[in-house]
Amino acid sequence: MVQSIVELRNVPGTEAALGWAGGHSVVVDRPDGKAGGMGLGFNGGQLLALAIGGCYCNDLRYVAHDLGVEIGEIEVTVKLELDGAPLVATNAVLSVRCTTLDGSDAQKLIERAWAVCTVANSLRQGVPTTVEMVG
Repeated sequence: MVQSIVELRNVPGTEAALGWAGGHSVVVDRPDGKAGGMGLGFNGGQLLALAIGGCYCNDLRYVAHDLGVEIGEIEVTVKLELDGAPLVATNAVLSVRCTTLDGSDAQKLIERAWAVCTVANSLRQGVPTTVEMVG
């Protein structure tokens, strides 16, 4: 089993949070003026869309590497739909443009990467999620 752990802490003087894993960090906040937000970072929906799209971009590279294909360009747009109260993601659509350096058809890469995409597969299968109080 592989485990991924991220940490988040409040940013002093703001109501935003700083999240990190290893040497990488991201600021999480609400839009300016919403519930104390200052628009300093991504909101949860944006982070979810970035997780889907970012994981997929990585998987395109993994699949290409496994097949010995070099990718020229990748363009991915994620449209995440949210609805309800509480607000939940109801649909995510990825629009993908991928080129190969040898000019071969990238459709196989696109389909295989989608089939193995960790975040997309996790969402499709439903990820048990819990919260626990510490300290």
